[in-house]
Amino acid sequence: MRTQRLKQIDYTALAEFRFVLRCFLEFSENEAKRIGLTSRQHQALLVIKGYGRGEPISVGVLAERLRIRHHSAVELAHRLSANGLVNKRQDEEDQRRVLLELSPEAESLLEKLSAAHLDELSRIEPRLVRVLGREADSNKRRHPQNA
Repeated sequence: MRTQRLKQIDYTALAEFRFVLRCFLEFSENEAKRIGLTSRQHQALLVIKGYGRGEPISVGVLAERLRIRHHSAVELAHRLSANGLVNKRQDEEDQRRVLLELSPEAESLLEKLSAAHLDELSRIEPRLVRVLGREADSNKRRHPQNA
């Protein structure tokens, strides 16, 4: 917990960070929509591929990583499966668990989306570094013994 009062630079850095983050999220939503996915579907595909490191993940993990309720993740997995983007199967070790893995079509869509997102991150990286650097510089000024 901070013991010192915030300075203008802190508010400016936070405001700029939120703006850059919102611009990135807007870019992400538009890219997903452009290829026929909702933002939530794109996020789900990315969780399955990224968090699972290419291995199937459970619906419970999907819910946790998307910060949604389990029943919402079940419905999302159902829609993804119905659209041919996700293959569902029972976990051999625990028949109560449903595992999700990407279909070849989803792999292709996700690769295109991820390439565009990495390009966008490269484009905004200098701005993020400036914003985060401002916060780091501000912390050094407030707490020189920790620098």
